[in-house]
Amino acid sequence: MNKPVARISALSLSLLLLAGCATTSLTSTPEPAEQAQALQLIEQGRARDAAMQLEALAGTLRGGAKANALADAAFAWHEAGDATRARSLLGQVTPRQLSGNSRQRYHLVTAELALADKQPAAALAALSEADSAVAPALRTRWQLARAAALAANGDAFGAAAEHARAHPALQGEARADNQNRIAALLGSLDDRTLSARAAALAANDPLYNFAGRALLARGLALPRPFDRDGSSQFDTSKRPPAMSDGYRPPAKMAVLLPLTGRLATAAQPVRDGLLTGYYGETRRRPQIDFIDTAGSPAGALAAYDKAVAAGADFIVGPLSREEVDAVYGRAQLPVPVLALNRGKDAPPSGSAGFSLAPEDDGILAAEYMRGRERSRVLVLHSNDDTGRRTAAAFAERFGQRGGAVLATVPVSESVADISAQLRAAGQADGVLLAVRAPQARQLAPQLALVGLGGASRIGTSQLAIGSGKPEEDAALDGIVFPTESWNVRSVAGLPNAASVGQMLPSARGAAGRLFAFGFDAWKISAYLDTLTEQGGIAGATGTLYLDGTGNVLRVPAWSTFNGGRPQPVANAY
Repeated sequence: MNKPVARISALSLSLLLLAGCATTSLTSTPEPAEQAQALQLIEQGRARDAAMQLEALAGTLRGGAKANALADAAFAWHEAGDATRARSLLGQVTPRQLSGNSRQRYHLVTAELALADKQPAAALAALSEADSAVAPALRTRWQLARAAALAANGDAFGAAAEHARAHPALQGEARADNQNRIAALLGSLDDRTLSARAAALAANDPLYNFAGRALLARGLALPRPFDRDGSSQFDTSKRPPAMSDGYRPPAKMAVLLPLTGRLATAAQPVRDGLLTGYYGETRRRPQIDFIDTAGSPAGALAAYDKAVAAGADFIVGPLSREEVDAVYGRAQLPVPVLALNRGKDAPPSGSAGFSLAPEDDGILAAEYMRGRERSRVLVLHSNDDTGRRTAAAFAERFGQRGGAVLATVPVSESVADISAQLRAAGQADGVLLAVRAPQARQLAPQLALVGLGGASRIGTSQLAIGSGKPEEDAALDGIVFPTESWNVRSVAGLPNAASVGQMLPSARGAAGRLFAFGFDAWKISAYLDTLTEQGGIAGATGTLYLDGTGNVLRVPAWSTFNGGRPQPVANAY
């Protein structure tokens, strides 16, 4: 049974309708000169002046021309915030006399006022014209109004589809809000409904890639690979033909890492993991050059230019967020990159991004909780950037999926007594522990003392940091957390985690996650066509997918502590 559809507020609708649309003229279809001049005043922020001029103009006209001017005057009053006057003029219009964009403006204002009156059926009736026939200047607003009406009518999937159609025309904060709205609408659907409706979407439907990301976050199968348009295709033309299993590495590859500087410690396991995959391949391998970025944006740009000048046809890296933003900021990237972090913007056309972002842990934990019908959760997070980002992403997704965060409590390295805060939060059926193992060991008895020992306790990948001694980690028994796949199953081309850890210090403990990340960076580089055309490939960090915007998505394995030792969770999804 589907969950109730979250409602959209009048304020959020207004922000989406007005603030985020790309600037387009309201007079895209020729209007009478005086009428067109008045409408242009709306674009100048003078909606009241436009309304008064249009109303005066209507008094000089008759028939269809008068109806069009009245409809446009009503539209202008609505823009000026005077709904009463707008309604009065709409009542004077004979709809069958309307034509052109004036008719569409009339129906749009009628619909938006109906939404304000909580009459979604009337709004949908007013917006019955196909959006493809609506003037470009009105189309995004039309789609978002239909989305609001469908949501209010209980059709979450239909509303999400309208939001997806509007998405390309939105900018900045409105675009981000629209994306969150789509996630919330899809989040209100149960697994069966989401899977079935996604599978029924036509190729290149704007909603499919959003639905695909929602499916993967729940650990559900994709009906087909993500849709990609021509601008997001990868140029692999310089590579030799693919082998029978899809193996098709670059001809010459460069890897941009901070081999010196403050990030060198993090770069070492990434480098070793990548080279383990590289040397584990017995077939043709590309020439590979490692270029030091020194951990700075300027160093990353210089390293990129050096790789291009040396003839690389594919570049892996850089590693830090600041470095990635610098490379993404280039007007053009003559050689595609697989960035090893998430930038503030999507990857440029023809490039990709792969990351182990804290936000992913938060989203995965929220989906895991809701998949087990947990609805009231306490969030305990480390008081650092990683913990805060994880907690924020969890709260956002958990809310989108219909859950409630009762309290969010940051904890320091030396955990204080927080039992009073835990009791004050109310009765929870789940606890998110976005903390490292030493913190979790101190928190576990406090949770038990306040009656939360039996609640679902979900950790994040941080839980592996500082663990490894069963006699101490017994306190973590029962906590479920996402982990790298190579910890629980075999991965082609890579020995198991325990044996690699015995040979390489950079594959042990917390560094093992970055080692697996580096291995997967090699695998993505060598199987890029397969990842694009056929869907998921099995990697060391999880099953890997490439979405329509160039982001590599990861479905991890899950483990739980039992007797102080991590054990795989069967049927985690």
